[in-house]
Order: sequence, then structure tokens, then C-alpha cells
Amino acid sequence: MASRLTRRIVLAALTSLATLTAAQADTPLLTLTGTVGGKPGTSVTFDAAALAALPQVTFTTSTVWTEGPQEFTGVSLGAVLRAAGMTGTLLEAYAANDYSVEIPVEDWPENAPIIAHSRNGTAMSLRDKGPLWIVYPYDSDPAYRSEVIYTRSIWQLERIEVRP
Repeated sequence: MASRLTRRIVLAALTSLATLTAAQADTPLLTLTGTVGGKPGTSVTFDAAALAALPQVTFTTSTVWTEGPQEFTGVSLGAVLRAAGMTGTLLEAYAANDYSVEIPVEDWPENAPIIAHSRNGTAMSLRDKGPLWIVYPYDSDPAYRSEVIYTRSIWQLERIEVRP
């Protein structure tokens, strides 16, 4: 049962990422800036392939922005930070429209929040809150259903600054 679920999750992630055009596949989707190896101001970019190479997380939850439960697939925020070699106490996340929000680095569960790249098995377009959206499993814990967490659920995510 678990292996079939794992295959389904991997297949959904790969299918949604495969819908990107060849030009989009090489285009950076996310840039992290912070300190790597003692060198501040270092930038690390992730394209669709780099995000797909990281462990994928899928969960179903409802949101205040969508109708009914939705299945989100993406990479945990912690996994992206580890892959970039960055640590910090505060993240500033920026959207395509320059909206920004601060997200304190807390003891997040291993698989939340995620930087979702697909919803219901389909890559998210810019018009559909994509291509990247920070999503929490809102239905799993009442603490995730707060105005603070909703504010941190930034969509059209393009870059994150990792602060000490």
C-alpha cells in the first residue's frame, strides 16, 4: 500500500513538472540568497529539475483561497534550505508582484510547510497562484488555521532571503 502511494506521489510530481516547456525547464523558478560556507550574499537558484530532484511531499488540505480539499505536491521548505546549504532564523519570501512576508525559521514538522509546484496533479500557472506557493497542511492542525500562517502562505513565490 505504502509503495503504491509513493509511486503515485512521485508520478504526480514528475507529471506536473513535465508539463513545463523546455524553455521553462531551464528557467530559475526560485532564488535563495543568504550565507553559504561563511560567504554572505550567496545566491542559489532552483529550476524545475532541481526542485524535482529533491524529496517530494504531497498532502491534501483545504485552503481559504480554493474550493474544497486540494492535493498539493512540492518540496518542504526545510529541504530547500538544506539543499541550498543555508541556515538562518528568518526568511523573507517575495512574490512575483514584490509582495513579501517574513517567515521565522521554527521547528517545522519535516514535511511542512512545502513549496508547492502542483495542485491536484497539475503544475500551477502564474494565474493559478503558481508556479510556486508556500502551503501548510491547514487541516492537520488548528495552529495552521490562523491569520499569521495564512499571511505566510505566499503564492507566486520567486525568491527567499535567508537571514541570520
